[in-house]
Amino acid sequence: MSVPQRRALVASPTPPAQAAAAALADAHEWVAPEDAELIVALGGDGFMLQTLHAMLERRKPVVPVFGMNLGTVGFLMNEWRAHGLEMRLERTKSFKVVPLAMTATTVAGETFALPAINEVSLLRETRQTANLEVTVNDRVVLPELACDGILVATPAGSTAYNLSAQGPILPLGSNMLALTPISPFRPRRWRGAILPDKARIRLRVLDPSKRPVSAVADQREIRDVALVEIVIDRTRELTLLFDPEHALDDRITMEQFVA
Repeated sequence: MSVPQRRALVASPTPPAQAAAAALADAHEWVAPEDAELIVALGGDGFMLQTLHAMLERRKPVVPVFGMNLGTVGFLMNEWRAHGLEMRLERTKSFKVVPLAMTATTVAGETFALPAINEVSLLRETRQTANLEVTVNDRVVLPELACDGILVATPAGSTAYNLSAQGPILPLGSNMLALTPISPFRPRRWRGAILPDKARIRLRVLDPSKRPVSAVADQREIRDVALVEIVIDRTRELTLLFDPEHALDDRITMEQFVA
């Protein structure tokens, strides 16, 4: 690829990421993130999500992000190396990631609109199970789901919380979403659904005052929700860059063979 010259360097506040940023600071010329055509992010998956969300919240054109792992798992990151960055950027493969748009209405009537790159999850706030009504494309598909919660995951997020909740892994480019219950109690045999990403999903909390539920868009939580609506937001497409030998589509595929 033709490598943009205006690049920004951002790093997690952890000591390893800050040390790596210091190692790269004088090796290249960097600009502020809002002026960049490409961002190099140092940290873990959580920091990568923060970096992507920061771009979405600025409501400016988003730019490609090349992450290097200085965190724990680093599923969305490349291997950390201090040398050879220019050559690596020239060889990268790009992958498009389309976020979810969550609109949550609270019991008090407040409305919050948040993006989610990995997943939107609804979670019970107390020891009592959550009771939810699930609607897809204006059709009630589950009048009552008793559970600890439920989540909607993108292909990029299907190997994260969704996989831990026994949800399916979705290949990149599949144009699908995973609708996965979290510890479902009733109906007992329902293990979730795979939906076209054109689907409009509405999750209504039954008896929210007695059984309160929170909604989480990636890392941001809205408490005491009454209604949550979720759709794909194709106007905010994101681009992640990967070394060819560690490309995101291959990582997602290989997760299906991890013992």
